[in-house]
Amino acid sequence: MDALEIARWQFGITTVYHFMMVPLTIGLGLVVAIIQTIWYRTGKPEYLRMTKFWGKLFLINFIMGVATGIVQEFQFGMAWSEYSRFVGDVFGAPLALEALLAFFVESTFLGLWIFGWKQLKRGVHLACLWIAVIGSVFSAYFIIVANSWMQHPVGVEMVDGRPVMTDAWAVFTNNTALVAVPHTLFGALAVAGAFLLGIAWYHLWRRRHDGIDTVGKDGRIIPGDAPHIPGRDKADYTVWMKSLRIGAVVAMISFAGTAFTGDLQGKLMFEQQPMKMAAAEAACHDGTGFSILSVGNVGSSNCEDVVAVIEVPGILSFLAKGDFTTEVKGVNSLLGEYKEKYGTHLPDNPLYGERAGQEIQYVPVMEVTYWGFRMMIGFGGIAAFAALLALWVTRKGAVPQSKWLMRLAVFGILAPFGANAAGWIFTEMGRQPFVVAPNPDMNGIDQVFMFTAAAVSPGVSAGELMTSLVVLTAIYAVLLVVEVKLLVKYIRGGVASAMPELASVKHGTDSKDQSDKNDGDAGPGKSGDDVLAFAY
Repeated sequence: MDALEIARWQFGITTVYHFMMVPLTIGLGLVVAIIQTIWYRTGKPEYLRMTKFWGKLFLINFIMGVATGIVQEFQFGMAWSEYSRFVGDVFGAPLALEALLAFFVESTFLGLWIFGWKQLKRGVHLACLWIAVIGSVFSAYFIIVANSWMQHPVGVEMVDGRPVMTDAWAVFTNNTALVAVPHTLFGALAVAGAFLLGIAWYHLWRRRHDGIDTVGKDGRIIPGDAPHIPGRDKADYTVWMKSLRIGAVVAMISFAGTAFTGDLQGKLMFEQQPMKMAAAEAACHDGTGFSILSVGNVGSSNCEDVVAVIEVPGILSFLAKGDFTTEVKGVNSLLGEYKEKYGTHLPDNPLYGERAGQEIQYVPVMEVTYWGFRMMIGFGGIAAFAALLALWVTRKGAVPQSKWLMRLAVFGILAPFGANAAGWIFTEMGRQPFVVAPNPDMNGIDQVFMFTAAAVSPGVSAGELMTSLVVLTAIYAVLLVVEVKLLVKYIRGGVASAMPELASVKHGTDSKDQSDKNDGDAGPGKSGDDVLAFAY
């Protein structure tokens, strides 16, 4: 067993799992805040129902994200102590701001939002949610600043072999971070959009399946009532139709945003980490063509047996330089440059353990970079196409009765999750063999980079890492089951699962009056238990 490889697997598994929660938390939080703002401005009861239902799912995901994120902090010191020692003078600032400022603001005001439905005035209560959501955005920003420094180190000087921050402004305005942040936020909104669309489609289909809603001769929906089931009234139909349309619009806007910011990010990568982008295209030789499909052993370090089956001329040049004629360096050309700049073998240093003196493999695993890049784009495109199709299919207010189409819409929720995960795996594994990638232009100061082989904790054995890997993976698997069961329970329960007060609403009662009664500006009323039900 190799300690370095096990440590990488451990960090990869826990990070990818944690990042399943992050985009949904950020994206759904923004959507819920917008929906509650509409309720605050209009007073329409369907927006209150939407706020509480989607807010309930947001809270479940948020707390699971907190639980899984704690492990990330400990891994830096326990499994990657040499890395932490190397980057500590730089990482201290963004990570401290993330924990002490952004996360504390986020969690504090989210708590006020959760328990403040009766105690706070509506405007103050809404402001609490917005502050919490903005806190989550800043939390993501600080984390991405730290990660972007690993991709493109700036604002430091080398002192006794370690980078020391000399320009905080350069670190916090790193061009890599300024592009990665909006790209990540649009990716989060894509997840939220698909989440709303899939779940709303399920409930609209269920209403038709249960005979609550019918379709007239003109093909338009006729919403009905189920007075014996709490919350299954005409307002319930409006909740799901508006949720579906909001989700579809958010999904399409976010795809356009990720495409635009992704193009900017790709151009930066060609400048800052040319080997990563060359490997992503399996571009073994200099050229202008973009590979739609390549076959052969794309893991080969010399690329001699990689053949582009389908290639579009000029597209690679556009991705890299913004034109269609400039030749882009391929893996074989870049390999010589990397060896000349950073050496052919790892230093003969005890820090590298058994790897000391080994030949450096500058070409990342191209199976991962090549397919990860395409999965990221492909899953994102599928989600956007599904959103456009959903808007067209439901233009008359009804979803098809097909059970398989409903299931496809529900499983479509996973597409943007897959795009986000594939994008991060590509970004991180494509940087290998560096844990801190070298900056090609450091304005005259010493090059700042660190090989991954030197980053693992020297005092941790492979057996200890394997034990923690197995234990953490098992715990995360249990947490996954818990989260999925909770989400499924409240999704199937519909709006009434987040608003038990609807059970006391008699058929025929004006829903707006009831909403005003249950959600007054201040003071706990008789229905105060519904706040605790919402919270827990």
